[in-house]
Order: sequence, then C-alpha cells, then structure tokens
Amino acid sequence: MTMNHTIETILQHRSIRHFTEQQIEAEKLKLILRCANAASSSSFIQCSSIIRVTLPSVRAKLAELAGGQAYVESAAEFLVFCADFNRHQQIHPAAQLGFTEQTLIGAVDTALMGQNAMLAAESMGLGGVYIGGIRNDPKLVSELLALPRHVLPLFGMCLGYPAKIPQPKPRLPLSIVVHQESYQSLDNAELEKYDQHIQAYYASRSSNNKQTSWSDQIRATLSKESRPFMQAYLNGQGFSTK
Repeated sequence: MTMNHTIETILQHRSIRHFTEQQIEAEKLKLILRCANAASSSSFIQCSSIIRVTLPSVRAKLAELAGGQAYVESAAEFLVFCADFNRHQQIHPAAQLGFTEQTLIGAVDTALMGQNAMLAAESMGLGGVYIGGIRNDPKLVSELLALPRHVLPLFGMCLGYPAKIPQPKPRLPLSIVVHQESYQSLDNAELEKYDQHIQAYYASRSSNNKQTSWSDQIRATLSKESRPFMQAYLNGQGFSTK
C-alpha cells in the first residue's frame, strides 16, 4: 500500500532530546496548539489545559524536578499538559467531581491532545520528547505552576528543531500487541525474537549503548516502587476520591 506523509510521520517518530538554538516560529507554535486542541474529547467535556512555560527560572526548576533533564531548559518550547476539571467547577460550582472515571477521562483526553501536538510538530520538521518526570514531585510542580485543585499535571513536552536525530526505537511486534477476538497468552517465542532485536538495537547505537533486552528492562522497572505518593497527591488535588 502507498505510504503518505501522515503515515510516514507517525512511523518515523523518535524522541528528540538535543535541539538547536532556533526558536519555533509563532505561527507554527499556534498551529501545533490548534492541532492539540482539535483532539477527540470524551462527551465533549474538553477537560485538558496546556501550560506554556517560557520563564528560564521556572524551566530550570522544572528540569530539576523532572530528574535533571537539561532539555527541559534548552528546548525552544516546554509545554505542560494537564487534566483540568477546575474550569468545569467554575462553570458549575455544584459539579460532581472526584470520580475515578473522570481521572481516566482526563488522562486519556490529555494524552490524545499531546499526541496531536507531537505529530503536528513532527510534520513540520520539529521534534520533541515527552517528560513524565514532572510527576516525580507533582506537588511542587503544581505549586510552581499555580495549579488549583482539580488540575492535574500529567506530562511535559519539549519541542524544538532537532540537533541530533536518533534511530527510531523498535516497538513490540503486532503479533504480541494485537489480540484476535479475546486476550491471548504471551507468545514467548515472539518475545525472544523481539528481545534479540532490542539487544541488537542498543548495541548499534552511536551513544548510550546498553547490553540489555526489553524483558530485562521490564523486570528492572517493575521490581521497584512506581511513585507511591501518587495516590495521595491525586486525592489531594480532588481526583480519584471516589
């Protein structure tokens, strides 16, 4: 089947962490934000907000809170994507908020908005990387960005003109990801092939070489706590209280 520009852009996605000093033109940034805002919205609730951060001092603090990710400071643009039910409460003070379903809706809708923004940016020759590290200390991030109750910072996004373009990272094969009619048990033979593919990919990289498989990474990642403070923070912001 013939490829088109949209499909090529999607399949060539890679995380960009090194940027030139060139700024993003105002009209391009506006178009990226318009594309983000055009994402699907559950029941047309439109429960997402984007915080554009330009102050160097705030960028520096966010980079620190995200685990010392310097590109949060160096990228031409840094956006923080938030689930936001605060505006709904302003419209309807008696709004029934705090339901876990609303947390899921907020996370899904905001992720769709982020993906729209990333694809739009990449289609214009820009690059970017998602920053989940802002959830390392969401309370301080909320204070730094003056986020009120019922607003949840989900992820950041660095955008800019790429200075280095890495190889795309191989994804799991569709034979593992896509299930027919009902959930299928993991195909260990297919997983072994993928692990070998990932090992070869890491060995071939020009920098940050690793000697590990995807399965080894999963064992390491899921053998330790994953931000155990998050539930208390969510509840404190008015999310998932019921």
